[in-house]
Amino acid sequence: MKTKLTLVAFALALTTLLSFNSHQKRESIKIGTIAPLSDHKMKDVSGEEFTLKDLNQEKGIFVVFSCNTCPFVVGSKDNDGWENRYNELHETCKRNNIGMVLVNSNEAKRKGDDSFEKMINHSTENKYKSPYLVDKNHKLADAFGASTTPHVFLLNHSLKLVYKGAIDDNVSSKKEVKSKWAIDAINSLGKNEKIINSSTRNSGCSIKRI
Repeated sequence: MKTKLTLVAFALALTTLLSFNSHQKRESIKIGTIAPLSDHKMKDVSGEEFTLKDLNQEKGIFVVFSCNTCPFVVGSKDNDGWENRYNELHETCKRNNIGMVLVNSNEAKRKGDDSFEKMINHSTENKYKSPYLVDKNHKLADAFGASTTPHVFLLNHSLKLVYKGAIDDNVSSKKEVKSKWAIDAINSLGKNEKIINSSTRNSGCSIKRI
């Protein structure tokens, strides 16, 4: 009986430790790092599969970890959310010969609101202009150290990280944005200029890992 109780106690302790480790703060890749898993194929809502290398353009690629569900992405009653800036970001990337991709890493919600079928619907309803990829088992998010939706990473053509963090300084109101960090970084990269703010603090819902 004593042995059985000891095993139960050990199992509970192990479960607690694993839970803590899965929710602890993640460190994202550092500026100047070459993007990991750039050959990792992910399925787009179109049914095609792409890698970051496939979507990389003359000046680079802008990667946005996103989802269908987080209020920081989709908004709420008193909050615009950052999703309504995605197509503007896409057009800015396009003008600068930079690719853009949205990545859904919410594996814990894959049988619910972040299922592939609902990703298709969400992309259509919001008229996404960028590919929207399924990051199965959050492999890309783990490799990048992405922690929130949204969390953005701008890579140059050599897939070296030049900007990471937030889209801008006001998730609540697009009209009241004062610092367009991501757009400024994209324009600077397109012009081969130095990016003034290469790292900002990302905020949003935690990526739902399994």
